[in-house]
Amino acid sequence: MKAMIFAAGLGTRLKPFTDHNPKALAVVNNKTLLEHSIRYLQRFGIYDVIINVHHFASMIEETLFENDDFGSNITLSDERNEILETGGGLKKAAPYFDDEASFVVMNVDVLTNLDLGRMIDIHNIDKPMGTLAVMNRDSSRHFLFDNQMRLCGWMNNKTGEKRMADDKPGLQPFAFSGIQVLSQAIFNDIPFEGKFSLVDLYLYLAKNHLLRGYDHTGNIFIDVGKPESIEQAEYLFQ
Repeated sequence: MKAMIFAAGLGTRLKPFTDHNPKALAVVNNKTLLEHSIRYLQRFGIYDVIINVHHFASMIEETLFENDDFGSNITLSDERNEILETGGGLKKAAPYFDDEASFVVMNVDVLTNLDLGRMIDIHNIDKPMGTLAVMNRDSSRHFLFDNQMRLCGWMNNKTGEKRMADDKPGLQPFAFSGIQVLSQAIFNDIPFEGKFSLVDLYLYLAKNHLLRGYDHTGNIFIDVGKPESIEQAEYLFQ
């Protein structure tokens, strides 16, 4: 199985560190977020990884070279000319997954003890278009699921904005954990070009395809997007 790590973002919440460094090279317990992500995938037997780069891309390139790709087979998806966001970044990397029935996609700035192997197994049983790792936790934004954990919508808790694929009653909010298992078929129905988010794509696909949430509430999870979250992560991840 192959995976993609999103590492192209500007990391504005991690300023001033990201004024001179990519977010992927922020350090938690003497390991960069990039290394943590690569090692996490290795624990589940995933060694073939594509990483998109934009912000201080050469620094990520140099780190990988100096550390022999941390023992994995790394390919870079170069977005130096234009950052494509998560959806556009995935679409650009599509040829890398030509021979894969399913694959993993994750953000470089998430740390978790989620059992990715079990999540992959569940995905391969039902074979939805995508399986999204989610938790019952506070967040400024939530995906909305029915009682079968089918994705039906999205809401911004700060503004009250809702975007629905299936506006049925009784939907439950879950926060997205930035990790997903996707099926190759996702590349057959992407109507967007250039820069777009995976949220846009998932809400479009959910109207006609099955996307399912994988609830891993109770696991350790940290979105390492702010300096204080790095301090928290120091206690939990070695």
